[in-house]
Amino acid sequence: MRQRIGEILVRNGVITPVQCARILDEQTRTHRPFGELAEIMFNVSPHQLEDAWAEQYELITARVDPLTERVDRLVAMQITRRQAWQFRVLPLRMDGTELLICTCREHLPRAVRFAYQHFGTGCYFVMASKDQLTDALEHYYPMEGAASVLRAADEARQLVRGGVD
Repeated sequence: MRQRIGEILVRNGVITPVQCARILDEQTRTHRPFGELAEIMFNVSPHQLEDAWAEQYELITARVDPLTERVDRLVAMQITRRQAWQFRVLPLRMDGTELLICTCREHLPRAVRFAYQHFGTGCYFVMASKDQLTDALEHYYPMEGAASVLRAADEARQLVRGGVD
């Protein structure tokens, strides 16, 4: 069963159940998006909303090991090594008319923004763990030292955010 953004925000302690109910009442009245109302009414940050959305998306999409997935080299060549590492994306292959892309939950919002700007809206995502994605990026887009630098940056980011990533 799909979890709603409000349920995720409540579970993560971002808003209370009463605040969620107030947002839903306002949403029924105005037909405005839940996230927009959460920002306006209760100062929920865009980052908190992105995290909740990424968590929601992760629950409904496939998890893969990108090193065992079939990767079309021509598709992978549509981005540069720097883009792959910077946005943590691994284009896998065409699936009908859509491009299948692998990323991890922690980088999903940036990956989506990049992919839609670079490839257009005809793409969808599957998830891997951060470590699996890093290993696959090392394999398909080798860049000396990139993995260790990014792993250290991820650890530092996690410490700054209080151990929650």
